[in-house]
This record gives sequence, C-alpha cells and structure tokens, in this order.
Amino acid sequence: MLRHRLIFGALMIIAFFSLMLVDGWLDGSLTLPESDDETFRGAIFFIFVLLLLIPAHLELSRLASFKGLNSLPLVSGVISVLLVTAVYMQQFYPRFSLLVLGLVPVFGLFAMVYYYYLRFGFSGLLSSCGTGCFSIIYLGGLACFALQTRIEFGLWAFLMYVSVVKCADIGAYTFGRLFGKHKFSPVISPGKTWEGMGGAVIFACVTGFLFAYLCNIISGWFGILFGIIFALTGQLGDLIESLLKRDTRQKDSASSLPGFGGLLDLLDSPLAAAPVAYLLFYFVF
Repeated sequence: MLRHRLIFGALMIIAFFSLMLVDGWLDGSLTLPESDDETFRGAIFFIFVLLLLIPAHLELSRLASFKGLNSLPLVSGVISVLLVTAVYMQQFYPRFSLLVLGLVPVFGLFAMVYYYYLRFGFSGLLSSCGTGCFSIIYLGGLACFALQTRIEFGLWAFLMYVSVVKCADIGAYTFGRLFGKHKFSPVISPGKTWEGMGGAVIFACVTGFLFAYLCNIISGWFGILFGIIFALTGQLGDLIESLLKRDTRQKDSASSLPGFGGLLDLLDSPLAAAPVAYLLFYFVF
C-alpha cells in the first residue's frame, strides 16, 4: 500500500501541477503579475473541478447508501456544477452570476424535493433531501471557495494553499508512520497521532515559508502562520470525512485510487481548507 501511495501520489502531484502551470500560462499569471485586464482566470482548473464533482457526489452517495439514505447524486451534482459555474462566470457577468448563486440553492431544493417524490414517493424524503443538501454544501460549496481563490488571488497563492495542505497530509502520514505512539483521535480515526499532527504542522510551515519567500506572495512569517492554520484545518477536514466513514462503517470512501482509497479520501483536507484559504488571502492581500 505504501508503495502504491508513493507512486500514485507522485504521479498525481506532477499531473496536477502541470495542469495548473498550463492554466497560469493561459491567463498570464505564470510569468506576469496579476492584472485586472485579464479576460479569464482559472479556465483549466474550472474544468478540472467540474470533472471531479460528479464522481465525488457518487462516492458520497455510496457512503450514504450504507445508512439507507439517498443523497440524490444526479440532482445534487447538477446543483453543485451550477454553483461552481456561476462562480467562474462572475469574471464575465458579475451581476447575473450573483443572481444565479442566490437562486440555484433555492430552486435546486425545490427540484430535489419534487424529483425525490416522483421517483420514491413520501417515505424518506426529509432525510434523503437533507443528505443531498449536505452533499451540495460539502462538495459544491467548498469547491466554490477553491475556485474563487484561484480566480481572485492568482496562480501562486492558489498553489501555495494546495501545496501547504497536501504537504501537511504528507507530514502527518510520514511522522505518524515513523514516530506515532500517542493517539490523537482513537474513536474517530485510530490511525491519527499527535506525532503525526506535529509532522503536519512542520511540513506545512516549511512549505508556507518557501512559497512566501520564493514567490513573494506574503511575508515569511505570514507563510509560517498560514502553514499552521492550513495544517490544522486540513486535519480537521480529514477528521470530518473519517466521521462519515465511521458512521457508515467503511474504511475508505471508495477504492478507485490505489493507496488512497476514494476521491473523497484525497479531497477532504483541501476542501475543508478552501474557505479558510480564501479568508486568509482576502484579509492579507
């Protein structure tokens, strides 16, 4: 498992960073300072998010099914796609996109209730529609913050956020495997240790400082502070997904990614850190 995790993880990192560098080259943020004259930002990342949303909704629906719940992945997935699309289109049609962002959740809820009634009747409507709304916020809502961070603050700030969070995951896994003795959350996630948490913070702080210093995004001290915050938030996101798996008695959300489990096992920490990243950059930039 460790070998698969290292090989597949390295390949995913190379592929993702390559895509994001091409994305930055397209909008000029790779080599030029960010400007207000850019016609678009984050086009490739936007498409990337859209391609991940539906499989992620299907995985969450699979977890819900073990509790006898139906998260309505077709409807909730479409609503999440519309929300993310509205965030991206704000660059071109800001007033219309704000209207869409306000209306989609409302009319989406109506559509979800009516769709469930037509397919399954009255029984379980409240619990299943509640699960569907949770999946929209957890996947679509958090993905909107990740996309908005890329659009509003540029390529390097976005890569800093993703890199710090994932390096925290690597630090937690590495220190946990090498030195882990004291359980951090034995009930929710028995594999997590305080030593792993320390590794997450160390890796995140080093990565945050390097990005701040080399890319001149923020000061080095802010980079270290961001590392601490992102490490803690990312581990919280991992615990949230562990709670979902514990409730459904599943080890992983799926088995589609060798060494990692499912898509949700890979995205839990970046998704949880996305709104925190947006707020931090909003107040610092």
